[in-house]
Amino acid sequence: MAQIIMLKGKKVLLGVTASIAAYKTAELVRLFIKEGALVRVIQTEASLDFVARLTLATLSDNPVLTKMVDPDSGEWSNHVELGLWADFMVIAPLSANTMAKMKSGECDNLLLATYLSAKCPVYFAPAMDLDMYKHPSTKLNISSLQEFGNILIPSGIGELASGLVGEGRMAEPFEIIDSITNELNKNLPLTNKKVLVTAGPTHESIDPVRFIANSSSGKMGIALAIEAANNGALVNLILGPTHLKCKHANITVYKVITASQMLDQVNSHFSEADIGIFAAAVADYKPIIIAENKIKKSNRNLNICLEKTVDILAEMGKKKNQKQFIVGFALETNNEFENAQDKLKRKNLDMIVLNSLNNKGAGFQHNTNKISIIDKANNISNFKLKDKSEVAKDIIVKIIELSE
Repeated sequence: MAQIIMLKGKKVLLGVTASIAAYKTAELVRLFIKEGALVRVIQTEASLDFVARLTLATLSDNPVLTKMVDPDSGEWSNHVELGLWADFMVIAPLSANTMAKMKSGECDNLLLATYLSAKCPVYFAPAMDLDMYKHPSTKLNISSLQEFGNILIPSGIGELASGLVGEGRMAEPFEIIDSITNELNKNLPLTNKKVLVTAGPTHESIDPVRFIANSSSGKMGIALAIEAANNGALVNLILGPTHLKCKHANITVYKVITASQMLDQVNSHFSEADIGIFAAAVADYKPIIIAENKIKKSNRNLNICLEKTVDILAEMGKKKNQKQFIVGFALETNNEFENAQDKLKRKNLDMIVLNSLNNKGAGFQHNTNKISIIDKANNISNFKLKDKSEVAKDIIVKIIELSE
């Protein structure tokens, strides 16, 4: 499964130096913007011969900075502020000239001043001709920049501006994006963890057009799946009937309708899961007999005999091994904490998320939720009413804390 794209909302400072490869920066800016990043561009004056300032300003939706003091407005470009603003800095293409100055600490333009002031990670993508790239001084400069803590995006092998073929060609824009996202994902708390999430209701058929269901929308479970994925996890989402969509590079969605189908999917994926988050509102009962044809209305009362569905959470509580961490949910209307604590113990859970229908804005069909989290030691954490995406963050933070 592909790694998650982690660029949404990231503040990217892109430095552009004088190289024929600068034409690729238009596509690089476009890709950053497409992934939801905020981009500001600093160009060296020499790079303006290779890519137009207007092009990158239009694509980034920000003025391109080239000098310490703007000659038109007289405004000072605060290199310290720029270095503090960015989540990370990318210098692409990085010429041999600017690389040597970065190594020696020279500071004769805005890009170098900002680099020397940056508190964020700095990525660099060299671009130069084959002989320049292979020169011992270039190799030494690359090694020195890495020793300083900068992150190399290696040059590729291909046709160069001189007509030679070999190393020195700047990495393609999509390769730069991949390198950065791979690096960002290395230290996420759930990287390499497999998480199983159930979400939404189930529908238990009475006849071909009627069914027993509840009011669950699946919002909370989907938010949890997304938040787990945003923390690096590979997520299998078992999703009951809902109009909501869930698209994420790290999430595989398995759509089900009935409790029986959800059980089958859970059984298929539970053994490989490090963490199980059972947020689905699974029907507790289903009709014993499903009518083959639509039941016609009559003057008589209709009796439907129900039987219990398999308790998916309890079954997984029996199956779980010592390395697995299981989270259940309790939606209560009375004796909330007592019922939740009983469920936590009875179903062999590691943590339970409690919400009460007595709390306004909590429960089904709301964009908000108000929860309490209880762990195996009966420690209780109470949270305020929040948007479900924020609630999901609280839950995932607690899972990470307790499952380490």
